[in-house]
Amino acid sequence: MIGVILCGGQSSRMGTDKGLLKAPLPPQGGYLNQANTWAQTSVDKLAELELPVVISVNKNQYADYATIFSAQQLITDNEILEIKGPLAGLLSVHLQHPTEDLLLLACDMPLMETGLLKELLTIYNQQTTADVLVYTNDGEPEPLCGIYKSSGLKHMLQLYQSNQLPKHSMKFMLEHINTHLIPLADDKKKCFRNFNAHAELNGL
Repeated sequence: MIGVILCGGQSSRMGTDKGLLKAPLPPQGGYLNQANTWAQTSVDKLAELELPVVISVNKNQYADYATIFSAQQLITDNEILEIKGPLAGLLSVHLQHPTEDLLLLACDMPLMETGLLKELLTIYNQQTTADVLVYTNDGEPEPLCGIYKSSGLKHMLQLYQSNQLPKHSMKFMLEHINTHLIPLADDKKKCFRNFNAHAELNGL
């Protein structure tokens, strides 16, 4: 299995690349090490699981991320995929590592706890039939933190290549793949809070 930090979004509402932010977290969540970007903080969390970690970026981000991370860690969106958004990053990593299961984590979930990721891995080891494992938050799936098995990603790629994937959203993808949904405990919902604008950070 490989850990994947998803950083390839446009960050248009934030106005700056979220993966490169060094903003503090609220007191109940502790504070980010000010020397670390959100991307590095996410890498560290997956590294605690003893997984090799890669970082998904788009081609416009590559130069900035290459000043922080090694070239071996960076995977740019594959240009053969005429897809935008998180699915492009996920399938690009799959194309480079077609036999690996992927543990995906978006960089803009800085409140994510390693304990929740460890729980996800435990369920993955017990649940052998599902192609995807994700949490649900008030009944809605949280596709940007989950485990995607190579078998399911291969199926998704085949659907895309045969023009059977009219929508490229992650939630639409989950409807066409064998997905195991894990209800999220109320006290863990904060882990899935993401931050899209500076106004959301100012109140922290």
